[in-house]
Amino acid sequence: MRCGIIGAGLAALTCAGELKAAGCEVRLFDKGRGPGGRMSTRRLTTPFGATELDHGAPYFEVSDPGFRRIVEEWRREGLVVPWREAGSRAWIGFPRMSSLISGLAARHDVSWQTFVGGLIRNDGAWQISTDQGLQGPFDVVVTAVPPEQAIPFLALHDLDMARTASQAKSRACWTAMFVFGEKLATSPYPRRGNASLAMALCNRAKPGRTGPESWVVHATPEWSTAHIERDPAEVAPLLLAAFQDLLDLPALPPVEAIAHRWRYAMSDGIGRSVLWNRGLKLGACGDWLPGIGVEGAWLSGHNLAHLVMGSEREISAGLTAALRASM
Repeated sequence: MRCGIIGAGLAALTCAGELKAAGCEVRLFDKGRGPGGRMSTRRLTTPFGATELDHGAPYFEVSDPGFRRIVEEWRREGLVVPWREAGSRAWIGFPRMSSLISGLAARHDVSWQTFVGGLIRNDGAWQISTDQGLQGPFDVVVTAVPPEQAIPFLALHDLDMARTASQAKSRACWTAMFVFGEKLATSPYPRRGNASLAMALCNRAKPGRTGPESWVVHATPEWSTAHIERDPAEVAPLLLAAFQDLLDLPALPPVEAIAHRWRYAMSDGIGRSVLWNRGLKLGACGDWLPGIGVEGAWLSGHNLAHLVMGSEREISAGLTAALRASM
């Protein structure tokens, strides 16, 4: 079975891994420059040395038994480690957050920096239209991108799937990264925020991280939405002021201050695990369906792969009811 997957985040790579293990031929297409997505790491060179900041998901939590088994496999492979200071269920990529996605992507045929423009159905097979030309044919096509990006692909072939995807609304998030020349006189562990900030944490407090004093702050969805079209150079000082207010610190100027806009950062979900049209062999997965972050991305990709293979009994118990509702 030939499978084409649009996107190369955790949901896409999970789906690809399950399909490949079952003997399928899988290709992935992603517009990004390389692995990471919302589990990205930014590398900076500063006057106080090089540093790497996890400016996407700060960490992830594990509750589903199936996901826990996979995370333990990743741990044995050296891709993740627990971060107990952030909570008893908290884990991070190692030695950086993007290491998990990089490690998984290396096992697959991924075309990076490839823009997908549409899906073409012809004689029972799929072709994926990209800026590199038509790709395929494929027996199965999966979209593993935010709902706003999935809807145009789905709408021409299954309007009901597109309508369902339109129920999911992504929330924006501005993130800022600050590097200082000295340690701040405060706890480095995750701090829940104020009216502007959802969270602030010191990157060097994570296991395996080195380099100068570096902090990452995530704005609230409300603040991010209100400032979504502003220039990053305008946003960074605003979030710095909110950060200093949250920690009740003097106005210590950072040596680096960078803001990054995540236009499609988070979703509350729509209470479903996957979207799947068995007749067309067209599916969609992603954390925007169950709405539970990194774990939700894995669950969605895992469950869709088993639907593609016709192994419904193999779906993860954590979202069985949600999956039944999606079929």
